[in-house]
Amino acid sequence: MGNITFDFSGRSVIVTGAARGIGRALADHFAEAKASVFMVDFDKDELDQAAREVGAVGIPADVTSTEDVERVVSLAIEETGRVDILINNAGILRDRVLWKLTDDDWNQVLDVHAGGTFRFTRACVPHFRKQEFGRVVNITSYTGLRGNRGQANYAAAKAGIIGFTKTAAKELAAFGVTVNAVSPNAATRMTASIPPEKIAEVTGPIPRFADPSEMADAIGFLASEEAGYITGVVLPVDGGLSV
Repeated sequence: MGNITFDFSGRSVIVTGAARGIGRALADHFAEAKASVFMVDFDKDELDQAAREVGAVGIPADVTSTEDVERVVSLAIEETGRVDILINNAGILRDRVLWKLTDDDWNQVLDVHAGGTFRFTRACVPHFRKQEFGRVVNITSYTGLRGNRGQANYAAAKAGIIGFTKTAAKELAAFGVTVNAVSPNAATRMTASIPPEKIAEVTGPIPRFADPSEMADAIGFLASEEAGYITGVVLPVDGGLSV
C-alpha cells in the first residue's frame, strides 16, 4: 500500500466492484485513512470476506438495479448520517468481435459500467447537494478513448463514462461537488483473462502493469478536500500507456 496522505475521518465512502482488484485496494486505502467504507459487489461470498478483512460494511447489490442502488445509499446514510465520496468501479467484460456480440453482451456491459455509474451518482446527488460537498470518481479506460478489438461494448461503455463525468461535473460544480474519472492500468482479474501475446502488445511501451494499490493514491487525492478545484478531469494513471 502507498502512504496515506489524506485524512478521511468523518467521511463516508461507497466503493462499487469492491470485492477484488482496484475496488478492494480502494476500500483498504480509505479504511486506513479512517473513512467509513461501504463496499458494494454482486459476489456476496467474496464481498463478505473482503469486508471482514478491510473492516468495512459489505453490501451485496446489483448496480443495474435502481432499487439496489438506492438501498445501498440509504444504508450508508442510516449508518453515518451522510455520504461524501462515491467511487464507481464496478465492471464486467463480455468480449467478442462486434459481429459476434449479442444484444445481451452489449446491454449487460453498458448497463453495469455506464448504467451503474449513472444510478449511483444520481442516488448520491441529493445528499451531496444538502451537504454542499461530494466527490465522485469514475473508473474509465484507455479503451474508451482508443478502442480495442473485441471490446466494442466495453469501449462504448467507458467512453460513455467520460461524457457522463464531464456533464455531471458541470451540473454539480455549483453545489461543491466534483466529478472526475481515472483511466487505470493495473493487474486485476480482468487483465488476467487477456492472452499473453496481447499483454505483450499492450505493455510494450510501459514498464509493467501496476498493482491495484497504486491506483488508490491517485483516486484518494481526487476524493480529498484538497482536490476541490479539480473537476471534469480524466486522469490517466497508466504508466505512460496513453502517451
